[in-house]
Amino acid sequence: MLRSAAATRRSGLTSAAGAADRTAPVTGARPDPVRPRVPGGARARAWAELLRLPALFTVPGDALAGAAAVAARPGPRTLLAIGSSLCLYEAGMALNDWADRDEDAAERPHRPLPSGRISPAAALAAAGACTAAGLALAARAGRPALAVAAPLAATVWAYDLVLKHTPAGPAAMAAARGLDLLLGAAATRGTPDAVRAALPSAALLGSHTLAVTAVSRRETTGGSVLAPLAALATTGALTLSLTRSRPAPPASASPPVPAARRGDPGHGPRRHPAGRGEAATPGPPGTSAPPPGRTPGDPQDLLRTALGIGYAATAGRPYWHAVLHPSPQLTQRAVGGGIRATVPLQAALCARAGAPGSALLTAALAPLARRFAKKVSVT
Repeated sequence: MLRSAAATRRSGLTSAAGAADRTAPVTGARPDPVRPRVPGGARARAWAELLRLPALFTVPGDALAGAAAVAARPGPRTLLAIGSSLCLYEAGMALNDWADRDEDAAERPHRPLPSGRISPAAALAAAGACTAAGLALAARAGRPALAVAAPLAATVWAYDLVLKHTPAGPAAMAAARGLDLLLGAAATRGTPDAVRAALPSAALLGSHTLAVTAVSRRETTGGSVLAPLAALATTGALTLSLTRSRPAPPASASPPVPAARRGDPGHGPRRHPAGRGEAATPGPPGTSAPPPGRTPGDPQDLLRTALGIGYAATAGRPYWHAVLHPSPQLTQRAVGGGIRATVPLQAALCARAGAPGSALLTAALAPLARRFAKKVSVT
C-alpha cells in the first residue's frame, strides 16, 4: 500500500552475495540453508527491519490531512483511522518481502527473510494479522470508514502480489495513498459525503505518490530522464496549488441590502446630511479592504507557503539532479527525497485546508522519521 517505493528494491549488494558464495563449501552444489537461531533482541530488530518502522512516520499525516479536508477537528475516530492505516501499511510491508523473497535472496541477502532471521510463513501470517487488525479498527470508526478501508486493503494485496511489476503498479500505489487520506476523512466526519469532499486533497497526494513510484522503477538501473523530469513537473504543479492564495469572494456574493436601508420606499435613495456622504472604504487610496476573515500576511497563509516551499525543496532538488545525471545512485536519492517529501506535503495539505495545528503536528514527524531511520535499516 503505502509502502515506500524505495523499500522494494535496492542495488549494490552483489559483492555481499559474492562473499557468501566464497564462504560456502565447494561441493558442486550449495547445501540447503539452515535457519539460524536468532536471539530475542536480534529477532526484534529483524521485525523492525521487515516492517520498516521508520516509514510509519509518513502514515499519520494521511488521516490528519483527510480530517482537515472535510473541516473536521481530529477526534477519537481519527485515531482509529490512523491505527487502521498503520496496520494496513505494515501488512503491505510484510507482504512485500514475502512476495519478493526470491528476488531478495539474490539482490538483498541481508534482508530478514533471505537471511533466515524471519521465516516466510511468519511474514505472511503477519501480513494477514495486520490486515485483519486494520479492518477491525476501521469498523470501530464507523461504516463509512470501513467502506474505504476494505478497498484500501484490497489494493495493498493486489499491488504486492500482482501489480507491482506491471505498468499498473504506480497507479495502484497512488490509489492506496489517496484511499488512506479518504479513510481519515470518512472516519473523522462519519458520513459518506466526506469522501467526496476530500477527493481534491486525495488527488494531490496520489499525484505525488504516482510520480515517486514511477521514478523508483528505474532506481537500480538508472538511465531514465523522463521519469524524474515528470516527477519534477508534478512537484512544481503541486507546489503552485499548495501555495496559491485562495481567491477572495466576489462582490456579488455579499448579501443584498434590504430596501428599507437603501432608501425610503417611493422617495428615492436615502439622503445624507449636508456635507456628508457614504463612508469611505478603509485603507490607502486605490485599495480595497481585504475580504472578511482574511488579512495581508495571514499566519495560516504564511504557514501554508512555508510548508509548500519545504515540500518543493525536499522533492525537487534530488529530482533535478536525477534529470541532469540519471545514474542509479542519483535516481535512488531522488526516490528517497520524494518519500521524505510526503510529510511536508501532508502538512501543507492540512494548512491549505485551514488546520494549522494538524499541519504543525504532521510536520514534526519528519525529523523523528530521519532520526529513527538512522537506527533501523529499511533497505
